[in-house]
Amino acid sequence: MAGWGEDMVFSSLTFLFVFFPVFFALYFLVKGNRARNIILIFASLLFYAWGEPVYILLMLISSLNDYFFSRLIDRVRTDQPVLAKVYLVLSILVNLGLLGFFKYADFVIITLNAVLNLKLTLLELPLPIGISFYTFQTMSYTIDVYREKVAVQTRFSTLLAYVVMFPQLIAGPIVRYATVEHELSNRQPTIQNIADGLRRFIKGLGKKVIIANQVAILADAIFEMSGSQWSWSYAFFGIIAFLLQIYYDFSGYSDMAIGMGKMMGFNFLENFDAPYRSQSITEFWRRWHISLGTWFKDYVYIPLGGSRVSTLRVIFNLAVVWFLTGLWHGASWNYVLFGMHFFIVLVFEKFYGSKLLEKCPRIVRHGYVISVLIIGFTYFRIEETSKILPFLSVLLSFKQGTGTLIPPLLAYTLPYVLLAVIGLFPVPKQLKTALQRLDWVNDVALIGVFLISTLFLVSRSFNTFIYFRF
Repeated sequence: MAGWGEDMVFSSLTFLFVFFPVFFALYFLVKGNRARNIILIFASLLFYAWGEPVYILLMLISSLNDYFFSRLIDRVRTDQPVLAKVYLVLSILVNLGLLGFFKYADFVIITLNAVLNLKLTLLELPLPIGISFYTFQTMSYTIDVYREKVAVQTRFSTLLAYVVMFPQLIAGPIVRYATVEHELSNRQPTIQNIADGLRRFIKGLGKKVIIANQVAILADAIFEMSGSQWSWSYAFFGIIAFLLQIYYDFSGYSDMAIGMGKMMGFNFLENFDAPYRSQSITEFWRRWHISLGTWFKDYVYIPLGGSRVSTLRVIFNLAVVWFLTGLWHGASWNYVLFGMHFFIVLVFEKFYGSKLLEKCPRIVRHGYVISVLIIGFTYFRIEETSKILPFLSVLLSFKQGTGTLIPPLLAYTLPYVLLAVIGLFPVPKQLKTALQRLDWVNDVALIGVFLISTLFLVSRSFNTFIYFRF
């Protein structure tokens, strides 16, 4: 659905120099959290409507669904537990029904047409931006009310402020209601929080604009080649560039969301914890997109029995979680392959590989993790499943292709690739301590990051966030 121009994203000039300053000026001018919540709601709806105004209705329906069913659950939970469970199921069915219809209807039709040789017409519905994120948030709220982990919210405007909160609305992190329950009604932004939040926001902006966008140029150039053009070196550098791009892109968005939340008086949980330093794939998924992993653990894996069941049942539980994790990322079989790839690796580690990895040198464990990620994120990057095997066959061989990359493109992008790689290493303790004593140096550097990011945005084409389409 066409909006009023480019999507309103954090790394756009419209957001940085119009929406961002106007919103925060109004937010801090009003007094009291109820008034701030109203400002937040209207700003968030404007933010969302900028890209696709018609789907505001869908988000409001999702919010109303969980508001009313949570009230009903709270009313009958003690005296009529069976009815409370019925209300919970109905709420979940509405949420999943909306998500399934708008995100997966065409995927189901394409699959049925292929398997049963049918000729069903595709619906070709535009994907509502961020629907996977806010659907999971609203569902978690109602489930937690049913489990008595949070108190039911009787004021719809307060719940709506939680659901539509624009910093994390489009691409996460998936913020649980329990995380911000107190702050929705009892928060007091401070100068220190505003300063810390702004620093975090600029850090994320730099990750996105200075690193992710530039590395993406190399990744896109290689993945846009045809199969005969790929050589081993191009395939390798292409997927490495994509691994760097998606990390700096998504973690940069999370940094910006967490920073803006802090500026408003909210404390969102971290979504990334140096995942590429992991020594196993199990550790990687504890550090990557943490909010999604914990969501599936708490609302799918543990309810299925978790690890406190038979070996076969544990494997089944993991298969369900990783099938759904893959499908959550997109309505395409390449994402299912992405999920099942990591399911197989994680089953191996859980029952055999962890002890084997413990005996290996650190460099071997790290090499193993990167190798698994290279293959796994190939499924993620190449949506046309027919192209996945040719790419992997080139990647795992020393085959030479016919394609060439323009020398100026390589000369331009490789310094950013090197910068991205350096950024993955931990800051030495002595340097970190010295920088902490010189706050002004950090602030001057962040001002520089902001200015450079602005120059990139002025001079180069717009580049949205990878996770916006989920």
